[in-house]
Amino acid sequence: MNNIYRWGIIGCGNVTELKSGPAYQKVEGFELHAVMRRDVEKAKDYASRHNVPKFYGNADELINDPEIDAVYIATPPDTHAFYALKVAAAGKTCCIEKPMAPTFQESVLVNNAFLEKNIPLFVAYYRRSLPRFEQIKSWLEAGKIGEVRHISWHLSKPANAIDLSKAYNWRTDIKIAYGGYFDDLASHGIDLFIHFLGDIENANGTAVNQQGLYTAMDAVTGYWVHKSGVTGSGSWNFGSEKREDTVQIYGSKGKITFSVFDENPLVLESGNQEERLTIEHPENVQFYHVQNMKKHLLNNAIHPSTGSTATHTGWVLDKILGKNK
Repeated sequence: MNNIYRWGIIGCGNVTELKSGPAYQKVEGFELHAVMRRDVEKAKDYASRHNVPKFYGNADELINDPEIDAVYIATPPDTHAFYALKVAAAGKTCCIEKPMAPTFQESVLVNNAFLEKNIPLFVAYYRRSLPRFEQIKSWLEAGKIGEVRHISWHLSKPANAIDLSKAYNWRTDIKIAYGGYFDDLASHGIDLFIHFLGDIENANGTAVNQQGLYTAMDAVTGYWVHKSGVTGSGSWNFGSEKREDTVQIYGSKGKITFSVFDENPLVLESGNQEERLTIEHPENVQFYHVQNMKKHLLNNAIHPSTGSTATHTGWVLDKILGKNK
């Protein structure tokens, strides 16, 4: 194994500016060595601002660069599988932005390509690695609310200026993200719930377009059952009056309340006792996710978000959207 993993990023857009890109430079044992955008001038600008040695306008050149050990794919979901299969063919470690692919079938194809070559594949469901959510997992594992019975989530937000203008946004293009903001946002929570409560054995749901502002679905309801017997339900609406983000986990002896996106306090209620904790995210929200990749690659640890876990999440998302009846 190398002592330093030299990473390249395909698609160095907004998500890589603060959320993820700098983490590849801050984690000891990793180095951000190259970036790629189809607009090579933008790639050059990113490289200059972030002190990255190389930049490309062609993904194949980055993937096949002998100085690159691993590739982070941060493009829109419709190209994830296209680039990931090229990375697998090159025999290199890969991290893919979430969701892993627009469909469960594509996720299976990508995951199998890496499994067959025994190459590490990670997916950027970084909430599995954040201290805020690891605290919740520790409460559950310690039995703080007894036996878990049910989990529910409501997420809603008003239509934003881009939605109302009907300007193009790949996040709401049905060809790229059938579920629209559900694919982009709800995937984080569903994946997190699987991390907390184990795999899901059955899921169903309904998705509709209520506003007609774009082609993707904008209102989704779903329900599911974890293999442990814990039930789950969710509602996601992206044309409501105000923003809400509330998760509640009900147990035989208490309840945990938190938000997936908003940094509200974590609330643990049990009997007459209530505990509130505020745990802030790091400056680069993917830092612990990237750090855990380093531990997986160099220290024989197991990363919480792999191609296999993300493939299962993709199956659940498709079931809720009614794509796998």
